[in-house]
Amino acid sequence: MHRKTFLVIIAIIILFLTASCSAPKEEMISKNDFLLDTVVSVRLYDVGKEAETIIDDSFKLISELEDLLSVHVEGSDLDRLKDNSGRGPVQVSKYTIEVIERSLEYSEITDGRFDITAGPLIDLWRINPPEGHIPSNDEIIEVQKHIDYRKVIVDKENSTVELVDEDMFINLGAIAKGYIADKVKDLLIDRGIEHGIINLGGNILLVGNRPVNQDFRIGVQDPDAPRNSYVGVINSTDKSIVSSGDYERYFERDGIRYHHILDPFTGYPTDNEIRQVSIVSEESIDGDALSTVIFLMGLDKGLEIINSMKNVEAIFVTKDHELVITQGLKDSFDFDENNYGDKYEVIYR
Repeated sequence: MHRKTFLVIIAIIILFLTASCSAPKEEMISKNDFLLDTVVSVRLYDVGKEAETIIDDSFKLISELEDLLSVHVEGSDLDRLKDNSGRGPVQVSKYTIEVIERSLEYSEITDGRFDITAGPLIDLWRINPPEGHIPSNDEIIEVQKHIDYRKVIVDKENSTVELVDEDMFINLGAIAKGYIADKVKDLLIDRGIEHGIINLGGNILLVGNRPVNQDFRIGVQDPDAPRNSYVGVINSTDKSIVSSGDYERYFERDGIRYHHILDPFTGYPTDNEIRQVSIVSEESIDGDALSTVIFLMGLDKGLEIINSMKNVEAIFVTKDHELVITQGLKDSFDFDENNYGDKYEVIYR
């Protein structure tokens, strides 16, 4: 795919029907590009002399971090770790150390169900919509021998990572976008940005609120409908909203859908009552990891994990057409009753 970059400055005037007054003008600068194997965008509402430079620097940072953290980029930290698995420690960047350490924390929480060493399993399925490979049981059993987060040795002091098994490798696809989004937000805040939206292919991270002193409104996708069909919206400021679902990346064979969220314990796409989960959190790295963790763990265990954490909320869409929403979102989620009242039952837990 050729990369296409669009730089747009848009002025939006929102009129409120109040007595002889109107809202202030919202000026916006945005940029889109194809990075991280998806379309990413950064939108800033602080439009000053440095805005174009800041937004360009944001995309440079995304590209630089992708070049470190993608196993599919030749010469990246992940690529070098793969080439040297079983051969001792490999010097890596501080960014790689940070994201691997956080990944291993989630592996501990889930007793290994979330495991970044599932790279061989991901490659085995080769899910590249609309294509994919259905492996045999023997193929799955073979790659499962090389999935074990406990065989990843991180030496933070010397900035090295070692993969003990020579046939294992790391894939950070379930957490890297969230980590990168957080780093972009840090850059924006350091450069004086107070209002903006970072969207890394569905990983949405908000910088402050809208300059008209309102929350941003982020839609929650209906997993049964085309893109931009929302069962409701989350009203939020300065938060991360990340969703995962079985409709995002999948292939079909003989009427069966095989999606991309693979369970390393079974070797197959996870199969439980959840069709989609949206995580609202302070940091996008947590939202990214948890959206996969919760999908893998199922509704009851997922709720237990979310309700044990501070400043983390979730919306589950189940196969039985329930919207199960944690209590902390009761006042900030607007359900589309008119269009979805007959389809979904809303439950707060």
